[in-house]
Amino acid sequence: MMALQNQVELKAGHQHLVGCNFFRMIQIKTNDEIELQRQSSLLVGKTLAEVAKHIKPGVKTIELDRIAETFIRDNGAVPGFKGYGGFPATLCISVNDAVVHGIPDDTELKDGDIVSLDCGTIMNGFYGDSAYTFPVGEVAEEVLLLLERTKQSLYKGIEQAVAGKRVHDIGYAVQSYVESFGYSVVRELVGHGVGRNLHEDPEVPNYGRRGTGIKLREGMCIAIEPMINLGVKEVFQEPDGWTIRTADHMPSAHFEHDVAIRHGKADILSSFEEIEKVLNKR
Repeated sequence: MMALQNQVELKAGHQHLVGCNFFRMIQIKTNDEIELQRQSSLLVGKTLAEVAKHIKPGVKTIELDRIAETFIRDNGAVPGFKGYGGFPATLCISVNDAVVHGIPDDTELKDGDIVSLDCGTIMNGFYGDSAYTFPVGEVAEEVLLLLERTKQSLYKGIEQAVAGKRVHDIGYAVQSYVESFGYSVVRELVGHGVGRNLHEDPEVPNYGRRGTGIKLREGMCIAIEPMINLGVKEVFQEPDGWTIRTADHMPSAHFEHDVAIRHGKADILSSFEEIEKVLNKR
Protein backbone atom coordinates (compact mmCIF):
# COMPACT_ATOMS: atom_id res chain seq x y z
CA MET A 1 0.00 0.00 0.00
CA MET A 2 1.49 3.28 -1.02
CA ALA A 3 1.41 6.69 0.57
CA LEU A 4 0.23 9.97 -0.85
CA GLN A 5 2.87 12.65 -1.14
CA ASN A 6 2.30 15.30 1.49
CA GLN A 7 2.09 18.21 -0.93
CA VAL A 8 -0.31 16.65 -3.44
CA GLU A 9 -4.09 16.51 -3.20
CA LEU A 10 -6.51 14.46 -5.26
CA LYS A 11 -9.89 16.02 -5.76
CA ALA A 12 -12.29 13.32 -4.59
CA GLY A 13 -12.05 11.60 -1.24
CA HIS A 14 -8.51 12.89 -0.78
CA GLN A 15 -8.78 12.79 3.01
CA HIS A 16 -8.85 8.99 3.02
CA LEU A 17 -5.51 8.72 1.28
CA VAL A 18 -4.03 11.38 3.50
CA GLY A 19 -5.23 9.26 6.39
CA CYS A 20 -2.86 6.57 5.14
CA ASN A 21 0.06 8.95 5.09
CA PHE A 22 1.15 8.14 8.65
CA PHE A 23 4.80 9.05 8.16
CA ARG A 24 7.13 8.95 11.14
CA MET A 25 10.78 9.78 11.60
CA ILE A 26 13.30 7.56 9.83
CA GLN A 27 13.94 4.36 11.74
CA ILE A 28 17.32 2.60 11.59
CA LYS A 29 16.90 -1.14 12.18
CA THR A 30 19.38 -3.51 13.76
CA ASN A 31 20.37 -6.68 11.92
CA ASP A 32 18.11 -8.68 14.24
CA GLU A 33 15.17 -6.40 13.53
CA ILE A 34 15.78 -6.65 9.78
CA GLU A 35 15.68 -10.44 10.02
CA LEU A 36 12.34 -10.26 11.84
CA GLN A 37 11.02 -7.90 9.17
CA ARG A 38 12.29 -10.24 6.46
CA GLN A 39 10.01 -13.00 7.78
CA SER A 40 6.96 -10.76 7.40
CA SER A 41 8.06 -9.60 3.95
CA LEU A 42 8.65 -13.16 2.74
CA LEU A 43 5.19 -14.16 3.94
CA VAL A 44 3.70 -11.54 1.63
CA GLY A 45 5.33 -13.21 -1.37
CA LYS A 46 4.09 -16.61 -0.26
CA THR A 47 0.59 -15.18 0.16
CA LEU A 48 0.60 -13.68 -3.32
CA ALA A 49 1.84 -17.01 -4.69
CA GLU A 50 -1.08 -18.79 -3.02
CA VAL A 51 -3.52 -16.28 -4.48
CA ALA A 52 -1.86 -16.57 -7.91
CA LYS A 53 -2.95 -20.21 -8.10
CA HIS A 54 -6.55 -18.96 -8.32
CA ILE A 55 -6.16 -16.05 -10.74
CA LYS A 56 -8.15 -16.91 -13.86
CA PRO A 57 -11.11 -15.61 -15.86
CA GLY A 58 -14.32 -15.80 -13.85
CA VAL A 59 -12.85 -15.59 -10.35
CA LYS A 60 -14.24 -12.80 -8.17
CA THR A 61 -11.76 -10.42 -6.59
CA ILE A 62 -13.46 -10.87 -3.19
CA GLU A 63 -12.62 -14.58 -3.41
CA LEU A 64 -8.94 -13.76 -3.95
CA ASP A 65 -9.09 -11.55 -0.88
CA ARG A 66 -10.58 -14.37 1.21
CA ILE A 67 -7.82 -16.74 0.13
CA ALA A 68 -5.17 -14.20 1.12
CA GLU A 69 -6.61 -13.48 4.55
CA THR A 70 -6.99 -17.18 5.37
CA PHE A 71 -3.41 -17.92 4.27
CA ILE A 72 -1.94 -15.05 6.29
CA ARG A 73 -3.76 -16.02 9.47
CA ASP A 74 -2.96 -19.72 9.00
CA ASN A 75 0.72 -18.72 8.93
CA GLY A 76 0.59 -16.93 12.26
CA ALA A 77 0.39 -13.37 10.98
CA VAL A 78 -2.23 -10.63 10.69
CA PRO A 79 -3.31 -8.83 7.49
CA GLY A 80 -1.47 -5.52 7.45
CA PHE A 81 -3.96 -3.53 5.39
CA LYS A 82 -7.32 -4.61 6.79
CA GLY A 83 -8.65 -1.74 8.86
CA TYR A 84 -5.63 0.45 8.15
CA GLY A 85 -6.97 3.96 7.68
CA GLY A 86 -10.36 2.30 7.28
CA PHE A 87 -9.41 0.07 4.33
CA PRO A 88 -11.93 -2.80 4.34
CA ALA A 89 -9.92 -5.72 2.93
CA THR A 90 -6.73 -7.76 3.13
CA LEU A 91 -5.61 -7.09 -0.44
CA CYS A 92 -5.66 -4.00 -2.60
CA ILE A 93 -6.86 -5.50 -5.91
CA SER A 94 -6.56 -3.14 -8.87
CA VAL A 95 -7.72 -4.26 -12.32
CA ASN A 96 -6.57 -2.78 -15.66
CA ASP A 97 -6.76 1.02 -15.37
CA ALA A 98 -6.91 0.90 -11.58
CA VAL A 99 -3.44 1.92 -10.43
CA VAL A 100 -3.72 1.06 -6.73
CA HIS A 101 -6.02 0.70 -3.73
CA GLY A 102 -8.80 -1.20 -5.51
CA ILE A 103 -11.33 -2.72 -3.10
CA PRO A 104 -12.15 -6.43 -3.58
CA ASP A 105 -15.78 -7.08 -4.52
CA ASP A 106 -17.92 -9.27 -6.77
CA THR A 107 -16.09 -8.14 -9.91
CA GLU A 108 -15.07 -11.15 -12.01
CA LEU A 109 -11.71 -11.15 -13.76
CA LYS A 110 -11.89 -11.50 -17.55
CA ASP A 111 -9.57 -12.94 -20.16
CA GLY A 112 -7.12 -10.22 -21.15
CA ASP A 113 -7.24 -8.33 -17.83
CA ILE A 114 -4.27 -7.47 -15.69
CA VAL A 115 -4.66 -7.41 -11.91
CA SER A 116 -2.34 -5.81 -9.38
CA LEU A 117 -2.32 -7.37 -5.93
CA ASP A 118 -0.82 -5.31 -3.12
CA CYS A 119 -0.53 -7.17 0.19
CA GLY A 120 0.65 -6.41 3.71
CA THR A 121 1.30 -8.63 6.71
CA ILE A 122 2.21 -8.06 10.33
CA MET A 123 4.51 -10.64 11.93
CA ASN A 124 7.00 -10.30 14.78
CA GLY A 125 5.86 -6.71 15.21
CA PHE A 126 6.98 -5.74 11.71
CA TYR A 127 5.14 -5.06 8.46
CA GLY A 128 5.81 -6.73 5.15
CA ASP A 129 4.51 -4.92 2.05
CA SER A 130 4.84 -6.16 -1.53
CA ALA A 131 2.92 -6.04 -4.81
CA TYR A 132 2.83 -7.88 -8.13
CA THR A 133 0.78 -7.37 -11.31
CA PHE A 134 -0.57 -10.54 -12.93
CA PRO A 135 -1.86 -11.24 -16.44
CA VAL A 136 -5.25 -12.96 -16.67
CA GLY A 137 -5.50 -15.37 -19.59
CA GLU A 138 -4.32 -14.04 -22.94
CA VAL A 139 -3.12 -10.46 -22.53
CA ALA A 140 -2.17 -8.01 -25.29
CA GLU A 141 1.53 -7.93 -26.09
CA GLU A 142 1.91 -4.20 -25.36
CA VAL A 143 0.40 -4.73 -21.91
CA LEU A 144 2.64 -7.72 -21.17
CA LEU A 145 5.59 -5.51 -22.06
CA LEU A 146 4.33 -2.87 -19.63
CA LEU A 147 4.31 -5.49 -16.88
CA GLU A 148 7.77 -6.79 -17.73
CA ARG A 149 9.32 -3.33 -17.94
CA THR A 150 7.63 -2.07 -14.78
CA LYS A 151 9.05 -5.04 -12.88
CA GLN A 152 12.47 -4.37 -14.41
CA SER A 153 12.23 -0.72 -13.35
CA LEU A 154 11.77 -1.92 -9.76
CA TYR A 155 15.13 -3.67 -9.91
CA LYS A 156 16.71 -0.62 -11.56
CA GLY A 157 15.57 1.37 -8.53
CA ILE A 158 16.77 -1.28 -6.09
CA GLU A 159 20.27 -1.09 -7.60
CA GLN A 160 20.43 2.48 -6.29
CA ALA A 161 19.17 1.59 -2.79
CA VAL A 162 22.59 1.45 -1.13
CA ALA A 163 24.17 3.39 1.71
CA GLY A 164 25.59 6.72 0.59
CA LYS A 165 23.19 7.18 -2.35
CA ARG A 166 20.31 9.66 -2.28
CA VAL A 167 16.64 8.73 -2.26
CA HIS A 168 16.00 10.43 -5.60
CA ASP A 169 18.67 8.26 -7.21
CA ILE A 170 16.08 5.49 -6.88
CA GLY A 171 13.34 7.51 -8.53
CA TYR A 172 15.63 8.71 -11.31
CA ALA A 173 16.58 5.11 -12.15
CA VAL A 174 12.91 4.08 -12.36
CA GLN A 175 11.79 7.14 -14.30
CA SER A 176 14.59 7.19 -16.85
CA TYR A 177 14.10 3.51 -17.63
CA VAL A 178 10.32 3.50 -18.12
CA GLU A 179 10.15 6.83 -19.92
CA SER A 180 12.56 5.45 -22.51
CA PHE A 181 9.65 3.22 -23.61
CA GLY A 182 7.13 6.07 -23.65
CA TYR A 183 5.46 5.10 -20.35
CA SER A 184 4.62 7.55 -17.60
CA VAL A 185 5.25 7.60 -13.85
CA VAL A 186 2.45 8.33 -11.37
CA ARG A 187 3.43 11.39 -9.32
CA GLU A 188 0.80 11.47 -6.59
CA LEU A 189 1.69 8.12 -4.98
CA VAL A 190 5.08 7.05 -3.71
CA GLY A 191 6.99 4.34 -1.91
CA HIS A 192 7.90 4.74 1.74
CA GLY A 193 9.87 3.60 4.73
CA VAL A 194 8.51 0.45 6.34
CA GLY A 195 9.09 -1.37 9.61
CA ARG A 196 7.12 -1.38 12.85
CA ASN A 197 4.79 1.01 11.02
CA LEU A 198 3.43 0.47 7.52
CA HIS A 199 4.33 4.02 6.49
CA GLU A 200 7.52 5.52 7.81
CA ASP A 201 9.86 8.17 6.47
CA PRO A 202 11.32 8.61 3.94
CA GLU A 203 8.99 8.99 1.00
CA VAL A 204 10.42 7.15 -2.04
CA PRO A 205 9.12 8.69 -5.29
CA ASN A 206 9.45 6.85 -8.59
CA TYR A 207 10.86 9.95 -10.30
CA GLY A 208 13.38 12.60 -9.39
CA ARG A 209 16.72 14.26 -9.99
CA ARG A 210 19.65 12.03 -9.15
CA GLY A 211 21.98 13.16 -6.41
CA THR A 212 19.15 14.84 -4.47
CA GLY A 213 16.98 13.89 -1.52
CA ILE A 214 17.95 12.43 1.81
CA LYS A 215 21.06 10.28 2.07
CA LEU A 216 20.39 6.56 2.41
CA ARG A 217 21.88 4.98 5.53
CA GLU A 218 22.71 1.43 6.54
CA GLY A 219 19.73 -0.13 8.35
CA MET A 220 16.98 1.94 6.72
CA CYS A 221 14.15 -0.22 5.34
CA ILE A 222 12.05 1.07 2.45
CA ALA A 223 9.30 -0.13 0.13
CA ILE A 224 10.16 0.65 -3.49
CA GLU A 225 7.08 0.41 -5.71
CA PRO A 226 6.94 1.71 -9.28
CA MET A 227 3.44 2.56 -10.50
CA ILE A 228 3.77 2.91 -14.26
CA ASN A 229 1.07 3.83 -16.77
CA LEU A 230 0.85 2.83 -20.42
CA GLY A 231 -0.68 6.23 -21.16
CA VAL A 232 -0.67 9.56 -19.34
CA LYS A 233 0.68 10.04 -15.82
CA GLU A 234 -2.46 11.74 -14.48
CA VAL A 235 -4.77 9.82 -12.17
CA PHE A 236 -8.04 10.36 -10.33
CA GLN A 237 -9.71 8.87 -7.28
CA GLU A 238 -13.04 7.04 -7.35
CA PRO A 239 -15.90 8.13 -5.06
CA ASP A 240 -15.17 5.06 -2.88
CA GLY A 241 -12.31 7.12 -1.44
CA TRP A 242 -9.67 4.52 -2.28
CA THR A 243 -9.44 3.32 -5.88
CA ILE A 244 -7.02 5.32 -8.03
CA ARG A 245 -7.43 5.11 -11.83
CA THR A 246 -5.53 6.43 -14.80
CA ALA A 247 -7.09 9.56 -16.25
CA ASP A 248 -7.16 8.09 -19.77
CA HIS A 249 -8.25 4.60 -18.57
CA MET A 250 -5.13 3.00 -20.06
CA PRO A 251 -3.59 0.08 -18.11
CA SER A 252 -1.25 0.59 -15.18
CA ALA A 253 1.24 -1.82 -13.57
CA HIS A 254 2.58 -1.98 -10.02
CA PHE A 255 5.43 -4.00 -8.51
CA GLU A 256 6.89 -3.60 -5.01
CA HIS A 257 9.69 -4.97 -2.85
CA ASP A 258 10.79 -4.25 0.71
CA VAL A 259 14.48 -3.41 0.80
CA ALA A 260 17.04 -2.93 3.58
CA ILE A 261 19.75 -0.38 2.83
CA ARG A 262 23.23 -1.87 3.02
CA HIS A 263 26.70 -0.87 1.88
CA GLY A 264 27.50 -2.00 -1.64
CA LYS A 265 24.27 -3.82 -2.51
CA ALA A 266 20.63 -3.57 -1.46
CA ASP A 267 19.18 -6.40 0.64
CA ILE A 268 15.78 -7.38 -0.81
CA LEU A 269 13.60 -8.59 2.07
CA SER A 270 10.56 -9.69 0.05
CA SER A 271 10.58 -12.19 -2.81
CA PHE A 272 8.80 -12.94 -6.08
CA GLU A 273 10.32 -16.43 -6.28
CA GLU A 274 7.27 -18.35 -5.06
CA ILE A 275 4.96 -16.23 -7.23
CA GLU A 276 6.95 -16.93 -10.36
CA LYS A 277 7.10 -20.64 -9.63
CA VAL A 278 3.30 -20.63 -9.80
CA LEU A 279 3.25 -18.56 -12.99
CA ASN A 280 5.83 -20.78 -14.68
CA LYS A 281 3.63 -23.85 -14.14
CA ARG A 282 0.81 -22.39 -16.21
